[in-house]
Amino acid sequence: MRVLLLHNRYQVRGGEDSAVDLECEMLRGAGLTVDLLEANNNEIAGAAQQVKAALRVAYSLPARRTVAARIRSFKPDVVHVHNFFPVLSPSVYDACRAARVAVVQTLHNYRLICANALLFRDGKTCIECLDRTLLLPAIRHNCYRGSKAGSAAVAAMIGLHRVRRTWAERVQRFIVLTRFARDLFTDYAHIPAEKISIKPNSAPDPGVGAGTGGYALYVGRLSQEKGIEALLAAAMHNDGLGIPLRIAGDGPLRGKVHALCAPGKIEYIGLQDAAGVRQLMRDARVLVIPSLWYEGLPMVVPEAFGAGLPIVASRIGALETLIEEDGNGLLAELGDPASIAQAVRRITAGGDFEQSLRRRARATYEAIYHPEANLRLLCRIYEQAVQGAAER
Repeated sequence: MRVLLLHNRYQVRGGEDSAVDLECEMLRGAGLTVDLLEANNNEIAGAAQQVKAALRVAYSLPARRTVAARIRSFKPDVVHVHNFFPVLSPSVYDACRAARVAVVQTLHNYRLICANALLFRDGKTCIECLDRTLLLPAIRHNCYRGSKAGSAAVAAMIGLHRVRRTWAERVQRFIVLTRFARDLFTDYAHIPAEKISIKPNSAPDPGVGAGTGGYALYVGRLSQEKGIEALLAAAMHNDGLGIPLRIAGDGPLRGKVHALCAPGKIEYIGLQDAAGVRQLMRDARVLVIPSLWYEGLPMVVPEAFGAGLPIVASRIGALETLIEEDGNGLLAELGDPASIAQAVRRITAGGDFEQSLRRRARATYEAIYHPEANLRLLCRIYEQAVQGAAER
């Protein structure tokens, strides 16, 4: 099978970019012929480029021509779109349709139903735009990067392609990462349920750790929706987490994190490469995901479970289904520092509980997130897409 991957990279590398790289490597390792066509948000520099990009968000003829040319030269059996926003645009689907090639779309975020793709605004979850053809609340609240013009452009893109039935008619199979996401897209993006497959991201086997570092770990973007402020408060509150907290990552709240560093409580170690993250997880005793928004499936989840590392996560959205309470981790109340601290202390209090969680975390990885199981599922989805395109 020949697979063409399409992906619009972000200006700050995130989980989606990592997932695409890993999936590309996994497919090539299995013997599939893979080509990767990428766009980059770094191309949008300066006012003139920003205006041009805004005008092409809904439909980019240059992107359609680029994709059409790559299809002619590579001759894929299936085109797998990861992220089309903003440079590629939904025009890529029409290039595939004209070439009569099957299309698979992974929905890593909520862009089809939300202008900022997060369902998060002003420090809390937001669902004002769900089930609206015209996303007027997004424009009113400047949801895309604080810009009314930018928000209007993204809202227009979403509305236009709902009216055109782009999502329903030009994609053979959608991949979502969780049951929570499947239900949202079925209900509010009006994607037929029979076109949606649940396939979580996988992660290379990091090897099982022993937690000998004696610390709690946070890995991710340092931003409001990730709940980093609640985690900092938990670490500083009274007895804190009971063990030191190490924070790895970067983002707009880096200064606040750095300012609160304190010996024995909080250590900020900056952005880490993949090998560094794997070592941190093997040595950690618990990973904390204090998110305030509806996460898709953070890459840190399969990575942590692969290392046998239990997780404390917020009780919200997909995280409630990814974490088995008292199985491979614990759930904490949303944005509640005391609840986060209590959960971490419970895991690290000693006894058999922590080891039980570690064993279950590793078993979860082997059953769901290991690349071999993930590859089998992905190839089945490709076959279904090819069959669907042939029947079109």
